[in-house]
Amino acid sequence: MEAVIIDDERLARKDLRAVLEKFPQVKVTGEAANVAEALVLLKDLRPRVIFLDIEMPEANGFALLEQLETVPEVIFTTAYDAYAIRAFEVNALDYLLKPVTEKRLGESLDRLETATATTTSSASSYLDIHEKIFVKDGDRCWFVPLSEIRLLESAGNYIRLCFGKHAPLLGRSLNSLEPRLDPKHFFRTSRKHIVNLEHVQQITALDNSLLELELTDGTRIPLSRRQSMLFRELRGI
Repeated sequence: MEAVIIDDERLARKDLRAVLEKFPQVKVTGEAANVAEALVLLKDLRPRVIFLDIEMPEANGFALLEQLETVPEVIFTTAYDAYAIRAFEVNALDYLLKPVTEKRLGESLDRLETATATTTSSASSYLDIHEKIFVKDGDRCWFVPLSEIRLLESAGNYIRLCFGKHAPLLGRSLNSLEPRLDPKHFFRTSRKHIVNLEHVQQITALDNSLLELELTDGTRIPLSRRQSMLFRELRGI
C-alpha cells in the first residue's frame, strides 16, 4: 500500500521512513514538509494512507485535512498527546507519539489492512461510497464516509451534509460535488437536494404524479416533476 509522510522535521521523516522499511507491504511514495507541499503531492499520488504531523509552520495537520476533497486513511504522528482526543473525534485510524516504535507502527498497519479489506476499489471517476470526506464546523471535525451521508442540501455556495445527528456545512457547492457522486448510490431530487438511496425507507406518490422520499431519519424530500419522472424510469415504478 502506498503511503506519504507529512512532517516539517526532516529527521522525523527520516526516522519514520526507516521504521516503515521494516514493513514491506508499505511503500513510501512521497514526503512533504508543510501543508502546501502536501496538497500538491496528495493530488498527484493519491496514497492509501498518510502519516501526518500536527504541529507544522503556517498551518497544522487539521488545516490540511480541511482542504482535501477526499481523505485517505490518516495516522497522526506527533510529539504531543494534547491532540489525541481531537484526532479520534475526526476518526483518525491511529495516533502515534514520536519516536514511533516498530511495535506501535505494526499495530497501526494491522488496523489499516483491516480497513483496506472492507473498502471496495473503483476505477471510475466517481467517489467510492466508502471514501471519507473531511468536514469542519467550528471546533468540531469529522471524517464521514459517503455511505453515512443520507442527505446533501444546497446552502448557497455550501453543502449541508446530514449524517447521524449532525448537519455541518461543507465549503463547496452542490453542483460542484454532484459529478463525483455515483448515481447508483445518489439521486438529485431537486435543485436543493441530493439523497443517498440507501437511506430511503419509503416512496410516496403524491398528486400530479409527483413523488416524495422519506429518509431513515423521517425527513421527507419532495421530488420535482422532472426528477419524479426520472426516478420512476430508473427505479421501474
